[in-house]
Amino acid sequence: MAERSTAAVDVADNSGDEPLAAETAQATADGVDTQNGQAADGTMPEKDGDRRDAAPAAAPTAAPELHSGHKLARRYRLEECVTRLDGFSSWRAMDEKLRRAVGVHLLPADHPRARSVLAAARSSALLGDPRFVQVLDAVEENDLVYVVHEWLPDATELTAVLAVGPMEPHEAYQLVSQVSQAMAAAHREGLAHLRLTPSAILRTSTGQYRIRGLAVNAALRGITSETPQRADTEAIGALLYASLTQRWPYENDAYGLTGLPKGVGLIAPDQVRAGVHRGLGELAMRALANDGATASRQEPACTTPEELSKAVAAMPRIRPPEPTFTAPPEYQHTTYQQGSYGRPQGPGMPTAQVLTVVPPPPPLQSRTGRVLKWGVAALLIAALGLGSWQLADTLLNRNNQGSTSGSQTTHEKADDAPEKKEPTLLSIKGAQEYYPDGVAQDAGNVGNTFDGDATTYWRTKSFRDGPAMAQDYKAGVGIVYDLGSEQAVNGASIALKYAGNHTTVTLYAANSMSSSTPVGSMKKIATSTTSDSTLKATTDAPVTTRYVVVWITAMPQAGSDTYSGAGFKQAITDVKFTG
Repeated sequence: MAERSTAAVDVADNSGDEPLAAETAQATADGVDTQNGQAADGTMPEKDGDRRDAAPAAAPTAAPELHSGHKLARRYRLEECVTRLDGFSSWRAMDEKLRRAVGVHLLPADHPRARSVLAAARSSALLGDPRFVQVLDAVEENDLVYVVHEWLPDATELTAVLAVGPMEPHEAYQLVSQVSQAMAAAHREGLAHLRLTPSAILRTSTGQYRIRGLAVNAALRGITSETPQRADTEAIGALLYASLTQRWPYENDAYGLTGLPKGVGLIAPDQVRAGVHRGLGELAMRALANDGATASRQEPACTTPEELSKAVAAMPRIRPPEPTFTAPPEYQHTTYQQGSYGRPQGPGMPTAQVLTVVPPPPPLQSRTGRVLKWGVAALLIAALGLGSWQLADTLLNRNNQGSTSGSQTTHEKADDAPEKKEPTLLSIKGAQEYYPDGVAQDAGNVGNTFDGDATTYWRTKSFRDGPAMAQDYKAGVGIVYDLGSEQAVNGASIALKYAGNHTTVTLYAANSMSSSTPVGSMKKIATSTTSDSTLKATTDAPVTTRYVVVWITAMPQAGSDTYSGAGFKQAITDVKFTG
């Protein structure tokens, strides 16, 4: 199918854009990075003219002045504005009819790109490919145009994955394979993306990759291209390059990744980082050949997602790393069931340790043997009788002793009992907010929870539903603490600001400070529920860990106070861990 210029769209999901705080009011990952002063998608501005053509600038149209709690179509309740840019805004919302979280893009009906946004959203919805974040509704009413799309609370943005470090070869292989196949299917239907950046790729808890942004985000920004297939292929190559090297393949820094040194051009991934998989590195260069890259073995450049997908399929399959098993504690096996030892192992069965079994001696069947057996039996009977007589004599002597001596013996035994150790207070070396859904609560005040000052605190936002948090909307909120080294943690004491209803907190052992690891994969230490302003969570079996997550899944209802509206919320003033 011939290429056509297609306006693509980034269906903004929860894992991409930062919330607009009143005190920061900065553009998010779908807009402009005000800290770096460059396009937040990480593309090189000087090369945009070579790869795609931006639509002519139009007169700015103010974004609709809406607020949290506003309802669209008497169904979609706006919760939080995550983007406000160039005359449109993006929101996290609640579908009150189906009781699920959704995302919404809003712009005035007279916006110069309103018609193209509606057309792009409807084209994306007709594709119906589950590898893309789905458009659920596209409506024009009451002088507004809005696009409703999926919200994936269990997904992690590729930006957060790469912040931890480069991917293993198998993960990078899965990324480029799934994304190239999905984009090849979209281009066969005449749809392009044009905004394939790390913030547009989501990894679900099952390891599958979902693409957000097909046919909406580029339309919102007026981005078009004369060669959309080549632009999307180059973007996939940049994603693969970043996953292998943890570097952005352009001179500008973007998405928390450092760009390449200025003036050296695009260099091969294995020259950036040692140990890069050779086949994947060459594949990234072939996809980026539009930017002047040359593959080391001179394979032809990949200029369409279809060609890139076929090149991935032609590679030798990269298998996942072998899982690491923890050996179980040693134990002595004394079962002598017939046939349970010396059994040959079948195909695929784990290799068992071969034990040498000494057979019991044959029974004594001769006359001498019978005499010996009766003799042994007589000796046993005599020994039992003597033992019984000595036991009875001892008991009679004890009964004759006074109660004073008996009481003294009891107290002496009690004094010999081991004393119970008092819990030890563990020091906290650092902390940061834990938000696996990409939406922080009060990240700048995390340090107030262990500063020793009861008047300072970290506080959540106010939620409309509670006390238990809606799993399909936001599973929980929390903080991850660094104890400085591996410690045996058996509980925590947490001072809270709000009492009433109930607060539920669970402690988890984490392997890092990152928010990309879901709590479902962590080891639970303890959980507790309280209706007071103090919560204690303890366990009888301490868990050894350096990082501890305090995860709140239920909060009481509280009234309005400083910079916080009424609703279900909680604040932590002090945290102490014991071991």
